[in-house]
Amino acid sequence: MQTLNKDIKESTFRPVYLLYGEERFLVNSYKNRLKEAVIGDDAMNFSSFEGKGTDVDELIRLADTMPFFAERRLILVEESGFFKNAPEALVNYLPSMPDTTCLLFVESQVDKRGRLYKKVKDMGYAAELGRQDTAQLSRWAGGILAKEGRKITGRTMELFLSMTGDDMENIRMELEKLISYTMGREIITDEDVRAICTVQVTNKIFDMVAAIVNRQPRKAMDLYEDLLTLKEPPMRILFLIARQFNQLLQVKELAGKGMEKGAIASKLKLQPFVAGKIMAQARQFSREQILACVKLCVEAEEAVKRGRLQDRLAVELLISGKY
Repeated sequence: MQTLNKDIKESTFRPVYLLYGEERFLVNSYKNRLKEAVIGDDAMNFSSFEGKGTDVDELIRLADTMPFFAERRLILVEESGFFKNAPEALVNYLPSMPDTTCLLFVESQVDKRGRLYKKVKDMGYAAELGRQDTAQLSRWAGGILAKEGRKITGRTMELFLSMTGDDMENIRMELEKLISYTMGREIITDEDVRAICTVQVTNKIFDMVAAIVNRQPRKAMDLYEDLLTLKEPPMRILFLIARQFNQLLQVKELAGKGMEKGAIASKLKLQPFVAGKIMAQARQFSREQILACVKLCVEAEEAVKRGRLQDRLAVELLISGKY
């Protein structure tokens, strides 16, 4: 992230960037910051492509086009699948791309062994934006509170993060509520945190995952309806379910190798109490059960992105076991 921050601050941009990783809040944040820094609100010199149907010839044609009364042209390419199955034409083209063009790729799945990934690393910068550990989240959240004139102790911050989980978007939303709730006061207390963070989205997801694996569709559907009532977007719910299953799978495999809670938490960048909770849940299911659910999540996301299903229906089918 230091490299991205430096490039943005100094306006010294590389020909091509790749943003990927599990922490979608950071991915989207840096996508927007790079766009703002490279071209601002210049719509004439901005183009975007999304999905696996991206036309490589059209992309190259636009990249070859000189910017209109500006220094740079920015092309944003999202979820193209190019970093799993790279088009030969694009890999061969990049070295000859005009220096007035900046390519920004945003992807969920990346093969670091692929030619396109290696080409981006050689010519530009590939940023893997993963989940942040407790110390990083504490500094980030504390910085947001400080800007709003609030102070919080380390113990209260630990309580806050235990209730919000490690998803940065969820933390940001809870911080906004906490700041509004403590208007006119400087010190944030445990009581403030308990009063505001009453609904724990990650806990509902945890219970929903258990219901899915245990074939309790009614319970899973009730939890899903609760989250929809709280204005949680279906695709965010799907992302959180998929992330939980992936964490279960990783923890299951590491615990099977004899790793203890502290080592697992450190390796997966989880808070120790979160790692312990996932370990307890992972023991209830077989690796095959968890892996089957991971695959279902991938299929549901693919169905939405390809337009075969609406997002809400895709999640309903997943949690009802009818996918």
